[in-house]
Amino acid sequence: MKFVMLGSGRGSNAEALLRAWQQGQLGSAQPAAIFSDKPDARILELGPTFGIEARYLDPGRFKTKLTPEAEQELVDAIRATGAELIVLAGYMRVIKEPFLNAFPRRIINLHPSLLPSFKGLNGIGQAYDYGVKITGCTVHWVTGELDGGPIIDQEPVRIEPGDTLEAVEAKVHAAEHRLLPQVVRQLADEWGR
Repeated sequence: MKFVMLGSGRGSNAEALLRAWQQGQLGSAQPAAIFSDKPDARILELGPTFGIEARYLDPGRFKTKLTPEAEQELVDAIRATGAELIVLAGYMRVIKEPFLNAFPRRIINLHPSLLPSFKGLNGIGQAYDYGVKITGCTVHWVTGELDGGPIIDQEPVRIEPGDTLEAVEAKVHAAEHRLLPQVVRQLADEWGR
């Protein structure tokens, strides 16, 4: 099962996924490419490091979504890789219907909270500010509802008394780095049957 990763930032989740692949922990799942909407995103540096395609694709003039032309270019680029799964790993654009229709039930997202709580931006900060005792991360199917698709799996993280926001962020990121490879392997195993 080939997969592509879409990201906008430093790519720590994509790197965790690629390291798991390198160590033979993803079963039949194999990375095909990395695409970013930011020309200077660190995630693009992972391509040469792991020997896979990594490319910037211009998102167009909008800040939070793709223009129709940019969306079609991304769809074409993904189709050219032969990927069966699209992994949103810190991709900071809202995915809309034409893209969703091109890859029905083939797009997953990693979100830094236990959905359905704390959707949208800054899920870790939202949970910390609210004072919850348990937060975590979620991998879910992407639908037209922001962070509202069916949940595939979650990993809880306890917020201890005295934890700073930075400490909670570190715990959640560590959980993300475990959960995302597990889910990709699970999907590869299920689809390979």
